[in-house]
Amino acid sequence: MDFLTLPEGPVTLRNLTLPAGIVDGQTASCAHTLHIREGKISATPGQPVDMRGAMVVPAFVDMHTHLDKGHIWPRAANPDGSFAEALRTAGADREAFWSAQDVAARMDFALRCAYAHGTRAIRTHLDSIPPQDAISWPVFADMRARWKGRIDLQAACLVGCDAVTAEGPYSRTADLVARTGGILGMVAYPVPDLADRISLVLKLAADRNLEVDFHVDETLDPTSEALRLVAQTVLDMDFDKRVVVGHLCSLAAQDADRAAQTMDMVARAGLNVVSLPLCNLYLQDRQVGTPRLRGITLVHELKARGVNVSFASDNTRDPFYAYGDLDMIEVMREATRIGHLDHADADWLRAFTVNPARACGFDVPDLSPGSPADLVICRAREWTEFFARPQTDRIVLRAGRQIDRTLPDYAELDHLMRST
Repeated sequence: MDFLTLPEGPVTLRNLTLPAGIVDGQTASCAHTLHIREGKISATPGQPVDMRGAMVVPAFVDMHTHLDKGHIWPRAANPDGSFAEALRTAGADREAFWSAQDVAARMDFALRCAYAHGTRAIRTHLDSIPPQDAISWPVFADMRARWKGRIDLQAACLVGCDAVTAEGPYSRTADLVARTGGILGMVAYPVPDLADRISLVLKLAADRNLEVDFHVDETLDPTSEALRLVAQTVLDMDFDKRVVVGHLCSLAAQDADRAAQTMDMVARAGLNVVSLPLCNLYLQDRQVGTPRLRGITLVHELKARGVNVSFASDNTRDPFYAYGDLDMIEVMREATRIGHLDHADADWLRAFTVNPARACGFDVPDLSPGSPADLVICRAREWTEFFARPQTDRIVLRAGRQIDRTLPDYAELDHLMRST
């Protein structure tokens, strides 16, 4: 239950706490008043409500998810938690069960969860090896239309770099992505001609006026340097569209000087970085005994170089991550603990709101008059209260209206969860 029910109609929310980082140049939390009228932030007062110091943040942007994989764990559990078994188990489930009806039901379930938690925009990756691309992309297009006005949706194709060849079906997938208004994607891992495959992706994207989103270096092997190749190729080709790179786990395992050189290249190339700490913590360094490496990339060092750094959910209840609910407050809480964001720059909130919006081209949140009143308000009055509890009694406002945050019941998906 929400900690407070707001009155209908125009309101003035007094005594809010505005955390650092929401407004450009704001370096500390401060008291704030918001007027809301006709779905937007307003300059005209309404019925006053004392919010007693409650923290207000813009609705979240979750820029790296896998809506097509979500919620398959009951029928496709990872037997040992490893990355190799995640690939195998998810692949087997896709081949056995991913009909249009199956993907649509699970995708809609996941979106209802994200909406209830306060997310306003999502980018999802879609497994796009034929024939799955012809199934999932029309489902996505339909879902994007159905959810318009509640969650803005983008999709990027997900194809391993081994399948990216000039003579293969990848160019046809790129055409499908272009027709659907998507983003061109690839999983980049060490293969002998990886630079050529990255170049091909960028060329196909340039020819179709597409942005690009790479999975890179989702491993703790320090010799895995796909990130370096992506940055160098973007610079060499003078590629001028937005490029996102996600994971970057191996960067944290590399020699400090080598990692610094690569990060300098990332900054020069203008790449947007997204870290996925929950999934990487689950999969990376999975071994007999105690894991010793967290799998998170060098977010502080990248940010210090001016790189646009974000955090996102990644997988949800599938072989790559057994947990999660597309709740960006959970991502924010755990990223703060895993990455030690607390004793660092005061504006890390931007990595869950402003930064991902800019990386993907979503509308950047703004609390000035005339902006949409898409907000999440938590009873917590300061960060120690915010991170100590999961904020399950938060208020979510969309277009100025307090939404019903009832989460869908997992039992809705029971009919899909027969065993492989």
